[in-house]
Amino acid sequence: MNAAQLLRGVGNALVAVTIAPRCAACVRVLERPLDGSICVGCWSAIRPLVPPLCRTCGGMLPSWRTISLELERCPSCRRRPGTIDAGRAVGEYEGTLREIVHVFKYEGRRSLGTRLGHMLRSSGAALLSGAHCVVPVPLHPWRRLRRGFNQADVLSRVLGPPVIHALWRTRATAPQTGLTSSARRRNVRGAFRLSPLLRRRVLQSYVTDRIVILVDDVWTTGATLDECARVLKAAGAREVRALTVARAADPRGGRLLDRRSHGEAG
Repeated sequence: MNAAQLLRGVGNALVAVTIAPRCAACVRVLERPLDGSICVGCWSAIRPLVPPLCRTCGGMLPSWRTISLELERCPSCRRRPGTIDAGRAVGEYEGTLREIVHVFKYEGRRSLGTRLGHMLRSSGAALLSGAHCVVPVPLHPWRRLRRGFNQADVLSRVLGPPVIHALWRTRATAPQTGLTSSARRRNVRGAFRLSPLLRRRVLQSYVTDRIVILVDDVWTTGATLDECARVLKAAGAREVRALTVARAADPRGGRLLDRRSHGEAG
């Protein structure tokens, strides 16, 4: 152990004893508070999605589906084909990952976005390969002002390709929480357009006939992502892929519930 590691260890011990800060996810006292607001146990508890995965939304599939390319998509994506060409997520929107995303998004823990972004970069490596740019799903300006940051933008900045703010949210949609899939799609229809600040040169360099990566925190029904992809493809994007930290799923196929959240995840 070098001197820097020793000093950090002493600092962690002093802060843990004198202040006893708690993990923002599980509320246990942090053993290494200088390393961040989430404990090692919570980060380790995140269960990544493992193949085989739906090639469109990135959800896990029973292994028998891989025997047919036609069935490499989940029932939902086969039933309602969207505009997204391929999607990936780190894990399911449940348990520890749900708690961490909630803290990141609603409690202003912006620093969590860097680690979540690196996890997303690893999970989405295949989709990032060959991509020309990353486009964060935008918040409405008033919501962005109240929150202080756009979580999708924070995630985008550690993925590698250039971050292009190609989209503009034209209206503040009602919260998606508790809405059915069809209601979510109606809610976001026409809510996005190309950003009026996007220069033609940037559009031609990074979007027109290019592979674009859309980034958001949670994939629920895909309504928001599909609407954003529709605008990008209308602008000439050759392919639109989507990366999200988490993927929400309601096995009952009914309402998608998140009683704690008030967000606009699609």
